Amino acid sequence: MSRVLSRLPLVSPRDVPPELQGLAQRIRASSPKVDLREVVRAYEYAAAAHEGQMRRSGEAYITHPVEVATELADLGLDTATIAAALLHDVVEDTPASRDEIAEYFSDEVAHLVDGVTKLDRLKVESKEEQQAETLRKMIMAMAQDIRVLLIKLADRLHNMETIGAMPREKQKRIAQETLDIYAPLAHRLGMQTFKLRLEDLGFQTLHPKRYEEIVAMVDERNPEREAYIEETLAEVREKLREVKVRAEIFGRPKHYYSIYEKMVLRGKEFDEIYDLVGVRVIVGSVRDCYAVLGQLHAAWRPVPGRFKDYIAMPKFNLYQSLHTSVIGPKGRPLEIQIRTRAMHHTAEYGVAAHWKYKETARTNGGGGSELQWLDQMLEWQQDEDAPGDYLDALKIDLYEDEVFVFTPGGDVVALPAGASPIDFAYAIHTEVGHRCIGARVNGRLVPLEHALQNGDTVEVLTSKAEDAGPSRDWLKIAKSQRALSKIRAYFNRERREDAMERGRDSITRALRKKGISYARAAASGELLAVASELSYKDAEALFRAVGERHLSAGTVANQVANRMLDDEPDEPEVAAKTSAPIRIGPTTSEGVDVEGDGGMLVKLARCCTPVPGDAIVGFVTRGRGVSVHRADCSNVDDLREEPERFLDVEWSGGTGSSFLVTIQVEALDRKHLLRDVTAVLGDLHVNIMSAQVTTRRDRVAVLRFSFELADPTHLEYVMRSVRKIEGVYDAYRVVPQGSKT
Repeated sequence: MSRVLSRLPLVSPRDVPPELQGLAQRIRASSPKVDLREVVRAYEYAAAAHEGQMRRSGEAYITHPVEVATELADLGLDTATIAAALLHDVVEDTPASRDEIAEYFSDEVAHLVDGVTKLDRLKVESKEEQQAETLRKMIMAMAQDIRVLLIKLADRLHNMETIGAMPREKQKRIAQETLDIYAPLAHRLGMQTFKLRLEDLGFQTLHPKRYEEIVAMVDERNPEREAYIEETLAEVREKLREVKVRAEIFGRPKHYYSIYEKMVLRGKEFDEIYDLVGVRVIVGSVRDCYAVLGQLHAAWRPVPGRFKDYIAMPKFNLYQSLHTSVIGPKGRPLEIQIRTRAMHHTAEYGVAAHWKYKETARTNGGGGSELQWLDQMLEWQQDEDAPGDYLDALKIDLYEDEVFVFTPGGDVVALPAGASPIDFAYAIHTEVGHRCIGARVNGRLVPLEHALQNGDTVEVLTSKAEDAGPSRDWLKIAKSQRALSKIRAYFNRERREDAMERGRDSITRALRKKGISYARAAASGELLAVASELSYKDAEALFRAVGERHLSAGTVANQVANRMLDDEPDEPEVAAKTSAPIRIGPTTSEGVDVEGDGGMLVKLARCCTPVPGDAIVGFVTRGRGVSVHRADCSNVDDLREEPERFLDVEWSGGTGSSFLVTIQVEALDRKHLLRDVTAVLGDLHVNIMSAQVTTRRDRVAVLRFSFELADPTHLEYVMRSVRKIEGVYDAYRVVPQGSKT
């Protein structure tokens, strides 16, 4: 992009280009504080980056980011957001990078652009997985800065308005995604204008014939309906003049997708839907809202159960209004919404309106309390592993209506319609949910599948048992995404822990066959190194892979053994009493046979403590007879400088001699461990010469015993017996290395 940067002039006052005049007019009308010079710079950068690129419709590509920026200008957003809207595709579709945008504009603009960049470069296996990962990134970014999603929604809105040039299958996929994800997200953000437009565009694309039928029916009935609405508005104005309340009054339009939904999903007739008239009343203060409500209820009979006070208890998306239904003029039902001007602006533009008035981004610490559902989505998305589960969960969470219930302390808890005490328990805390065993609603015991109603007071009964946990049946009862995610996460974690335990046991057994204890392999770091070599992030992931049979324990054990043999660390010498020198002859049946001399003093070297079965060599010392070493003793290499002093020796195969052996026991640190180990050794008639006990930071106890053993073949039986002691991970022989003779 250096070529593009070099062509852009430095910031200076300038005339707005003709192709940007429309955007400039919208900015002056809605956001006079926006720096137009910065907007022009962003446009010129984007135009240079997208030079030569065309949309499927045949227009220059730059027309798309300009339209996206124009939509956001109508919302009254700031300079950085408008600039990011103009630049939102340059990282994805051109050689431009995030760092270049940060350098030429600002880190704030680069952050916004990066937040809406799709993950086309990810190596994913399916479109569903790509969509899920894109949405994960979008939700994480908007939890930090809500403007990311505002740009994304404007981007999708213009793409839907120009979708006709796409192949039919792609149109259907994008339209379905718009109805499933983007329109509900706009609803969650309180952006009613965006929501209605996205829904109608998605409906028109997916079901063009049904769309045309409903448009025709609406057009046919519209004159009659408009006449009735005008008559109704006139009566409402007259009622409000009587109480001297100044108000704006207008009809509430029905949109096509809403009519289609009610006809198809609820089985209602068109006349039944379309004859229901809605009126909005916009007043100057909250006090006037309630005054209007009282006056209209006095004039017309209210419909029982249809009054809702969203001023006292706002919706999750900041929406506030009074809703009521009355039997209006000519005995026809009339829906009425009453709100202030500020509430109306928020109802139409949601968090975008809130941003305009407060100008406090979540990145600066503001806005967290108003959009708690974003924090909840950020939390529960981490519990969903499969892309399909995540997308289904997201759709459920975005579409839900709400009920409001109370804790015994009077706090309000918002839950999805049809929620149960299980949902309430998880809304309080995850552990309360896991330990829930019952509930009282309004002081009465109810089953866990009981459907909560608005205004209920709920008390959760919990279990104190250590093994308390949810039931799989709860997945059929719970309605809230938080509860479903936490329950699934509990059983996923349980499954992963079981697999990890199986894998660790399999690896421990495979290592033991190689003569290596699990504790020694873990302490050496070689187990973690093998996990990394096999592309697992840690040892636990390696254990799970073995437990789930994606990898064999033998493969792991072989690699660990090879690494440990290549880099065997020296063991410290154990300060222990050695067996007394034994005087033997070349033909005796005890000890060691020395070639060629019948009266030499023979002793077993302390540095390597050989026992029968080990390969050995003899070395003639000065005045101390023959010292017998293991053939692989590190000291033997130094003694090779005097080869004439080496003698051939071999085990005589007789009995009556005793040999010094050192073993190491690694076990879970617990009370009475030393007592239990020494008791087993005593039962096996082992004469312990020395003992040493240490405990590592990971609570693994390391016990070393040196003892005299008359029959070396008895050693394996001793170690097998010790391994059977509760909490013992492994027991193995230690061969000291490196002492000088």
